[in-house]
Amino acid sequence: MSIWKLGLSGGIGSGKSAAADHFAALGASVVDTDVLARQVVAPGQPAFDEILSRFGPEFLNRDGSLDRAALREEVFRDPDQRVRLEAIVHPRIRERILAAWDDATGPYGVLVIPLLAEAGRRYSLDRVLVIDAPEELRIARVMARDGVDEPSVRRVLAAQAARNQRLALADDVIDNRGSLAELLGQVAALHRGYLELAAARSAATN
Repeated sequence: MSIWKLGLSGGIGSGKSAAADHFAALGASVVDTDVLARQVVAPGQPAFDEILSRFGPEFLNRDGSLDRAALREEVFRDPDQRVRLEAIVHPRIRERILAAWDDATGPYGVLVIPLLAEAGRRYSLDRVLVIDAPEELRIARVMARDGVDEPSVRRVLAAQAARNQRLALADDVIDNRGSLAELLGQVAALHRGYLELAAARSAATN
């Protein structure tokens, strides 16, 4: 029987990483596509060589790793380049997601997908949770977190799906305009409901 799976999404600065960390602390099996994306483009991985062949050595750091920030800026400027990069990276991420579900030990799985709306619902998910916050608050959070200027953050926002597109995919929404404690409280409440849903599905299939 496959594990019951929650898709967790939200725009940059929404607080989805904090939410994912709390789901993990509560016992869910969390798989983060951003982490997998870093793994598949590490030196020595097939995607690393393919990206260098396609995009060129100017996207290398001095230590020989991929300059993911520079590559991200490049694909934000050129949608065709973004399609090329995704064709290299996404199939390998999907392979790792499937392997992670096979190894999952929690009562249910949480797949963190920042770009779920952009990717379409290509992933097999039982439910989708979106972490939401006002745009100006998200911009301020990212500027403080990453030490970047406002135009840089707005370029990332422009390349992501609009807020209404993310919310259209959501079965559940957390409003994260408040404190961290408020966010974690909402996560805990949803966790209790997800445990029930996962248990009901398990009972129905046994």
